Amino acid sequence: MGETYNSETVRSVGVTRVYKLAQVEVHALRGANFKAHRGEYIALMGRSGSGKTTLMNIVGGLDHATEGEVYLFGHDISGLSDRQLTELRRNQIGFVFQSFALMPTMSAFENVELPLRMIGVHRRERRQRTMEVLELVGLTRWAKHRPQELSGGQQQRVAIARALVNRPGLVLADEPTGELDSATGRSIMELFQTVAHEEHVTVVMASHDPVVQEYVDYTYRMADGRITNERD
Repeated sequence: MGETYNSETVRSVGVTRVYKLAQVEVHALRGANFKAHRGEYIALMGRSGSGKTTLMNIVGGLDHATEGEVYLFGHDISGLSDRQLTELRRNQIGFVFQSFALMPTMSAFENVELPLRMIGVHRRERRQRTMEVLELVGLTRWAKHRPQELSGGQQQRVAIARALVNRPGLVLADEPTGELDSATGRSIMELFQTVAHEEHVTVVMASHDPVVQEYVDYTYRMADGRITNERD
């Protein structure tokens, strides 16, 4: 996939996901239709088990739909090989999780720099870009600190910087404020709003926190594997 952008970053069409557990079929998604444009901040809201994480995983190429199509940057990704999906995730998608998932022996700088190392970016360019995103998330003073020396909110900001360092067109954030207090959670939601509107990155955030609606451009509501309010 090239770096071509149309205004639509993501679209899912009739996406279903059926898991087989023993002899039982579990319908995690039941025909989800969803879209997000470049630079939009979108929320997927619903209770635990509503299908939010499953849809995020399929959009991010971490799981496969049973039926339906997913388009990223105008390309159908359903026919991509595992290797192609890995390249897609590495180069065009940033992931942020509830658990931060930072390397405990690495500094904030080293955690953020790691994706650039993995794709072979030159040292000088790595340093410049890493410091750019640490500045964006307000952590330049803490660049040399390890995760255990940072607050939960600071650790999540490191994770967000890491997700942004390779200039993705799409960031997928799965319950990124779930382990944070309400004030810190709001600061993270505000940061994602800045990322979307000023960096022109599409941000899709799964959450059950109604506060997120104050920050996003559009909220999709999910229940029993369905999106209950499709956009025109």
